[in-house]
Amino acid sequence: MTLLQRFHPAALARCLPFAVFMALLGLRGALPEGLQGLDPRWIYGLGVLVVGGLLLHYRREYGELSRQNLPDASEWLISLGVGVLVFVLWIKLDAPWMQLGTPTASFVPLDAQGGLIWPLVVMRLLGAALLVPVMEELFWRSFLMRWIAQPQFQTVAPRDAGLKALVLSTFIFMLAHTLWLAAIVAGLAYALLYMRTGKLWTAVIAHAVTNGALGLWVIRTGNWQFW
Repeated sequence: MTLLQRFHPAALARCLPFAVFMALLGLRGALPEGLQGLDPRWIYGLGVLVVGGLLLHYRREYGELSRQNLPDASEWLISLGVGVLVFVLWIKLDAPWMQLGTPTASFVPLDAQGGLIWPLVVMRLLGAALLVPVMEELFWRSFLMRWIAQPQFQTVAPRDAGLKALVLSTFIFMLAHTLWLAAIVAGLAYALLYMRTGKLWTAVIAHAVTNGALGLWVIRTGNWQFW
């Protein structure tokens, strides 16, 4: 029996895309620029393709993303509002004491003359706004938060996850981000949306709005350290 076969299919479907994405992110941060003509920034595009393929492959395992679990009008509005609020707070909570180290894989889509490389910009923006929210919410909220509450996580209703699961999953979420205080705010906001509505789509939508707004703001202002 292989290591992958030891995992429950539902857990594997939520963990493997995230693990692959993080591994490729680490690889991109470790590779020096210009290594044998390879631009490490394109590894992000590889991650989008591979992780997108994995999400498509496991799509039948994601019952919480089925049509019947789509938000209603009021939940859409709340999710959009939370996403915008988290974006505003994210760019404000960047004082030195609010940071854990420095980013190892920041994304600067500029050429040698300082001009935007639009294929890189579009690739990054689409990945951050469309793919990452689905992948991360499936891992952080649908799997990890409920797994902390009960290893048979699929039996846990989001509203019943409890305070311990909320706090611990948010703490681990924080460790995966440089801006630790902003990550706590974001993690709590998305998790509480999920718990309050019982619908993972609300957290995905809020996360997508945050990432999309952040990306557009970064492109406009040139604050690449946020990417």
